[in-house]
Amino acid sequence: MAEKLIVSDPAVMMGKPVVAGTRITVELIIEKLAAGETVEQILEAHPRLTRQTIQAALAFAAEVLRADVVYPLA
Repeated sequence: MAEKLIVSDPAVMMGKPVVAGTRITVELIIEKLAAGETVEQILEAHPRLTRQTIQAALAFAAEVLRADVVYPLA
């Protein structure tokens, strides 16, 4: 079985999804990428991350959005 790279634990960051073994949230990774930071800059700022964990965060976010239901406003 493959190691789970993104986990959620109510005792860590109030249950937000994080990279396993860290307190680095998927939200933070997405925000940094959206702000224009490169993967290299994120890896330099957070040495515990890898390209694989950043990719896992993106895949997790895509999966969550795919499962989301949107209700248009009138």
